[in-house]
Order: sequence, then C-alpha cells, then structure tokens
Amino acid sequence: MQRIWIIAAIIFVLDRATKYMIVEWMNLKTLGQIDVLPPFINLRMAWNYGINFGIGASDADWMRWLLIAVAIAICTGVVIWLRHAEGWLIQLSAGLLVGGAIGNVWDRVQYGAVADFLNMSCCGIANPFAFNIADVAIFAGAIGLMLFTGKDAKAG
Repeated sequence: MQRIWIIAAIIFVLDRATKYMIVEWMNLKTLGQIDVLPPFINLRMAWNYGINFGIGASDADWMRWLLIAVAIAICTGVVIWLRHAEGWLIQLSAGLLVGGAIGNVWDRVQYGAVADFLNMSCCGIANPFAFNIADVAIFAGAIGLMLFTGKDAKAG
C-alpha cells in the first residue's frame, strides 16, 4: 500500500511542477502556444472542462464539482480495491492512476478546468489534442490495472 502512495505522490509532484513551469512560469496560459520541436513537440494551451479529450465538456460549475467527486470516488475505489495488492506492477499502476487523477483534480479546483499543454504530431498528421503528465499517468495506470489484475493476480 505504501508503494501506491509513494508513486502517486511522485506523479502528483511531477504533474504540478510541469504545469507550474509551463502554464505559469513560461506563461503559456497567456501566450497560447510555444513551438518546442515542431511539428513533433509543441506546447498548446488547452483548458479541458470535460473528461478525456473534452468529452462531456461543460464550463458549468456543477459539472466541475461532479468531475472532481467522480475522480475522488474512483481513486478511493482503486485504493480500497488494491489495499492489499502484492504485485509491484499492480501497485505501480494504481499509483500512476491515483497520482494523475489527483493532479487533474487539483487543476479543476485551482483553474476550474484541467490544464493540458503537450501537443505531439508526426508524419504529416496534425494532432488537435493536448494532454499533460497526469493524463499520461492515468492512461498508463488504467492499462496496467487491466493487464495486471487478472484472475491470477494477487490484488487482494
């Protein structure tokens, strides 16, 4: 259980640090875009008021608090479900998911929306979406939980 919290804390700090550096210090929230290594890596400010890829986006205050409540409920459920997990891959996956979710919850409290800023394109395909470190952690954690908590896993 301790490993889940350590990993979650590392992801949360990494997410907060990158968001502070890019959104606040580099002032991406005002500039809107910064080309880093075009077209492969760019910084594009995007405020996500919905779920992943802006699904269900609404700037209504009730939706913001609903999404915060859902994220907290999911984190709580994952922690309770895996409180006795023995496999380090399960603990890593849970920590990634929880740390990323808490990072995005912090954004919703601080900004009213999730601050997305990483944009990657390749091979003549322009990617219109932006994401952040928390999003990567959530995605990797969810995939890991699907892969490593099967019927033979010792998830508790």
